[in-house]
Amino acid sequence: MIFTSQIFLFWFLPVVLLLYYLLPFRFRSGLLVSVSYLFYGWWRPDFVLLMLVSTLIDFWCGRGIGRMHAAIDAAPDEAAVRPLAAKRKRFLIVSMCANLGLLGYFKYWNFGIDSLNVLLETWEVAPIEWAAIVLPVGISFYTFQSMSYSIDVYRKDAPPVGRFIDFACYISLFPQLVAGPIVRYQTLADQLTRRSHTVDKFARGAFLFQIGFIKKLLVADTLAVLAAQAFELTDPTAGEAWLGAVAYTFQIYFDFSGYSDMAIGLGYLFGFTFPINFDSPYKSKSITEFWRRWHVSLSTWLRDYLYIPLGGNKKGPRRTYINLALTMLLGGLWHGAAWTFIAWGAYQGAFLAFERWLGKRPLYSMLPSLGQVACTFVIAIVGWVFFRAETMPQAWEFLGAMFGVSGGAAVSADGAAVVVGSRIQVDALQMLMLWLAPAICWMLPNSQELAEKQGMGAVPRVATAVLFPVAVCHLFFVSYSPFLYFQF
Repeated sequence: MIFTSQIFLFWFLPVVLLLYYLLPFRFRSGLLVSVSYLFYGWWRPDFVLLMLVSTLIDFWCGRGIGRMHAAIDAAPDEAAVRPLAAKRKRFLIVSMCANLGLLGYFKYWNFGIDSLNVLLETWEVAPIEWAAIVLPVGISFYTFQSMSYSIDVYRKDAPPVGRFIDFACYISLFPQLVAGPIVRYQTLADQLTRRSHTVDKFARGAFLFQIGFIKKLLVADTLAVLAAQAFELTDPTAGEAWLGAVAYTFQIYFDFSGYSDMAIGLGYLFGFTFPINFDSPYKSKSITEFWRRWHVSLSTWLRDYLYIPLGGNKKGPRRTYINLALTMLLGGLWHGAAWTFIAWGAYQGAFLAFERWLGKRPLYSMLPSLGQVACTFVIAIVGWVFFRAETMPQAWEFLGAMFGVSGGAAVSADGAAVVVGSRIQVDALQMLMLWLAPAICWMLPNSQELAEKQGMGAVPRVATAVLFPVAVCHLFFVSYSPFLYFQF
């Protein structure tokens, strides 16, 4: 089930909200677990068992780590502490192996076998025949959340959960289950047992949900058509390639930030406060700043659970550059099991390391602010080509066309060169969104800022009240509108 579906909007959400507010608070976590499993299992009910297994393992490991903490605190001497500390570490290892094992098998097995078959083909060895494994929706997100619980309990950054139903609620909470934000357990620990429900919070949630819905249906899905046309061309011109790359740059932002707005808004409706996931990333003046603003929950997760454990910046400049590059390389692999995602991660890591070498500033730091934003935006566009391309050859061909290294002019039936980009059909709505998307990104406050200011003025509320019904009407003309990050 997806947020931008009729069954969710007109049946699932209203019924769940009604039941939620009719029940006493002590039963609400149980209700949220039940409806979240229904939400997740709508497409493949069997994948619910996979999430349940991960939840059971980490609940058991977290409780075990908590018991070892208590035993260590009560130990009479160092000799008694050592075996308890070793057992505590084994619980953490079980949690890590279980989560990474599930993620590795379902997400990377196909990629591993395909890559091995390419090598076998070069060696003239018969390829391995196998049935492709279906990737469970959102497995990257809920495994990261589940692992963060075990790690936080091990580090004593969060207490072990008291009730299994609360932990199951944390893992399966349907607003952010399949595409984030990646919420730390310590962020929701108190909210699982007590949270406020106010008219102001509910209104803010409804407002954010509507903004996200508008972003997805009217902006992202409109630009998606242009991006798809461009990336389907076999020999794009420079104009066609740039048009497709720019369209995708705004598509992925409005698609993913739209989902995050809807998820955070739904959280407010049920009394939860989720962290911000996008903070106007295209206003960034460097790639370092970009990663403080883009997919904030992932970038902070990678920083706290990968970059810092690798040594961060505590082991000298050279090791810092390696840690940055390795973190982003693995971040790219987290997004997808393909060489294009690995290349995208390496590209981002290279810029982060280079800017760190320059003293946490970009090469173009001497430019005025507008110039720095423009340069950073172009760097982001180039990176998104790797992210969008199906294969590395396609990515290189597309980039070659963008920078005049390859690609040719589109030719009409009589052999005359046609206007750049004319093979891509651009209608009036798409043209409007090509102008409107950058205006929204660079000239308006972001969604969270609008939500905070909605009580101060009528303009955001009126605009949302007008556009949301338009987006809902658009929903009736599309059969399926999945979010880009569902594939991760």
